[in-house]
Amino acid sequence: MQDTKQDYFIVIHEAKDIFLKKLKDYGTAWRVLRPISVADQIYIKAIRIRTIQQTQNQKIVDSVAQEFLGIINYAIIGLIQWELKEPKVEDLAATEAERLYNKYVDVCFDLMEKKNHDYGEAWRSMCSESFTDLIIVKTLRIKQIISLEHNTLVSEGIDANFIDILNYAVFNQILNP
Repeated sequence: MQDTKQDYFIVIHEAKDIFLKKLKDYGTAWRVLRPISVADQIYIKAIRIRTIQQTQNQKIVDSVAQEFLGIINYAIIGLIQWELKEPKVEDLAATEAERLYNKYVDVCFDLMEKKNHDYGEAWRSMCSESFTDLIIVKTLRIKQIISLEHNTLVSEGIDANFIDILNYAVFNQILNP
């Protein structure tokens, strides 16, 4: 069996490196984003990936792999924004942003390990197209939950969907570096 933990954290390290560099370039401008806006950012990245997968053609140089890393970072931003509640037009200290990033990586990894145990690493047999479609479904679920003003009957919450999005993007990166 492959070392899922090691593979997982190699991908996370790559995504976090991008996150920290953008944090230096832009600060935490993303703090103004509401959960719906974060979901939309993930959605447009996933739709771009799907279009490239379907057409086998792209006109912008950013690779599909870079888009999946962006999805990972936006999922963490979504989780951070969910915790902090009110979007603000103010900077979050870089050290606090990194602490929250690490916190949500741990939350996502812990859930992945539990699911991975129960599902027997079934994701290793999945196609990149499936991860893309599942990410799109999860973003649409977030948007629906928000439109229902969070009054769902039996569904997981917004945070659970951001966690699944992150884990699907990590799985894709492990299988398709």
